Amino acid sequence: MFFSIIIPVFNRPDEIKELLESILVSDYDKEYEIVIIEDGSSITCKEEVEKIKDKLNIAYYFKENSGPGNSRNYGMKVAKGDYFIIFDSDCIIPKEYLTEVQKELKENYIDCYGGSDAALDTFSDIQKAINFAMTSFFTTGGIRGGSEKLTKFQPRSFNMGISKKAFEDSNGFGNIHPGEDPDLSIRLWKLGYETRLFPKAIVYHKRRIDWDKFSIQVNKFGKARPILNCWYPEYSKLTFFFPTLFIIGIYFSIITLAFGYSLPILCYLFYFLFIFITATIQNKSFKIGFLSLIAVFKQFFGYGKGFLESYIKVILLKQKPEIAFPELFFKVKP
Repeated sequence: MFFSIIIPVFNRPDEIKELLESILVSDYDKEYEIVIIEDGSSITCKEEVEKIKDKLNIAYYFKENSGPGNSRNYGMKVAKGDYFIIFDSDCIIPKEYLTEVQKELKENYIDCYGGSDAALDTFSDIQKAINFAMTSFFTTGGIRGGSEKLTKFQPRSFNMGISKKAFEDSNGFGNIHPGEDPDLSIRLWKLGYETRLFPKAIVYHKRRIDWDKFSIQVNKFGKARPILNCWYPEYSKLTFFFPTLFIIGIYFSIITLAFGYSLPILCYLFYFLFIFITATIQNKSFKIGFLSLIAVFKQFFGYGKGFLESYIKVILLKQKPEIAFPELFFKVKP
């Protein structure tokens, strides 16, 4: 089996440098290639690729900007391998990653897998707090933390693998972003392919974003979900409504508190106290525990608000998703 590592990048040469350096120390002893797709960047990573090309089997392509999904498709079309491994540029790869993937595929082959993410000690406190929110079982990030069923896992495109055959049959990623990864998973299921979580295929996801960018990101995640529910109603789940209900519940609790009924707000205070304690123990830091409260609140509020807005426009008012939320769709290039 010949792996092709597919990495789209947009204006992040510093990230590519770290990512390639982490792959360079891989303990995988078989041949593989790396395919970098520069998605119309004004600040390219070509210089970083040139510095390391003598040490890695690496190919670099520059194309017009068309979004991460289409860039991954471009990379898989030009790749030479028969199994594609996809990373985001803000990931750092443990040295045993490829070996663990090879072992999983050899023992129980599957055409599409996904892995979870974790934080390194060198990450900033805010990055660790956001990582907690995005991976914890006790937040909406439980999916990324591996709480989905192992055999019905929706791989996320920052850390996933797909066979050449499955890519060709499915035509790869669509033009929605975010949401392109669960969209691909569902289409693969409909084609008869299976997906699975590889528990040991972990990447360190750096997420170089500030609080404002994080809020925008999770808001887009919320907007994408009702669109996917509209496209694939048979895969809709009641749990997708939870962040919106969570936020509505906060407003309800404040109103009932004004009338002297404190139980609802006490439930929320207990939940956030639990989050603080859990994040503090996990990261061994009171500061990160406090920052995790901010991250979790922003996650729920951003996702919940986006989900509600999208549900009203797409599900209730029957608006076309591309018209209701043009910011979620890239124009697909041939």
